[in-house]
Amino acid sequence: MDNVQINSAISVDCVIFGFDGENLKVLLVRRRTADPLYHDKELKLPGAMIRENETLPEAAERVLEGSTGLKGIYLKQTTIFSDPGRVDESELEWIGQYHGIHTVRVVTVGYYALVKLDQGMINYTRRQGAVWKNVDDIHHLIMDHMDILSDALTVLQKDILWSPIAFKLLPKKFTVRQLQNLLEAVFGIEIDNRNFRKKLFASGILMETEETEKHVSHKPAKLYMLNRNAFGKKDITNKLQFVASWL
Repeated sequence: MDNVQINSAISVDCVIFGFDGENLKVLLVRRRTADPLYHDKELKLPGAMIRENETLPEAAERVLEGSTGLKGIYLKQTTIFSDPGRVDESELEWIGQYHGIHTVRVVTVGYYALVKLDQGMINYTRRQGAVWKNVDDIHHLIMDHMDILSDALTVLQKDILWSPIAFKLLPKKFTVRQLQNLLEAVFGIEIDNRNFRKKLFASGILMETEETEKHVSHKPAKLYMLNRNAFGKKDITNKLQFVASWL
C-alpha cells in the first residue's frame, strides 16, 4: 500500500444513502489525519484521491467497500465538481500532510450509492467511526460536500421516477407504509395514504406475500415484494406514472 501512487488532482466523493424505515440517511465520516493528536470534529462524505492504477468507478467502489464492507452495491456517477476554488488553502495543506502530495486544486467526481440500512450495517459503520445522519438534519459539511450531497439527492429523485431503484433501500419484504415513508423522505413531501395505495396496487409493481410484520405493537401489516416482471415490460413508464403524479 505504501508504494501505491496517488493522483494529485482527482478524487471521488460518495453519497451513501440508507433508509431506516422512516428517514432517509447519509453516511458521514470524520476526516483522517496524519497527526494522531489532531481530531477533526467536522463531518464529510466518504471519499478518496484516486490511485494512478485505477479507474474512477474502481476508486468509488474502493471507498464504498471501505465505508460499508460491501461489494457490488448500487453505485452511480453524478456530477464532476471542478471549481478551482472548491478546495481552499487549509484543505490543500491537509491533503499535503496526509497524502504527501502537493497540488493547487482538486477535481472531484460525485457518486451516490444505495444500501439496505439494517442493524448489521449500522454496527459495522459504527465500528469504523462513521455515523448515519438524517438528510434533513445535515446543514454543514467540509468543503463543497453539501453541494455534492444536494446534487446526489436531486439525481436520486429523478432516478426513482423512472426505475425501481427505490426498492434497493428497502428490505426484500416490506410494508406499503415503509414504501410510502421512503418516498416521502426522498422527495420531502406528504403523500395521501388512500390515493397512494389505490395507485400503487393498480400499478402492478407489488406482489403480496403470505407474511405480516413481526414484533410490532400495532396490528401487523402485510408484507409485499417487488414484482420485477412489471419493470421488464415496455409499459414501464406507465407503471411509474403514479410516482410522478405525487410531485
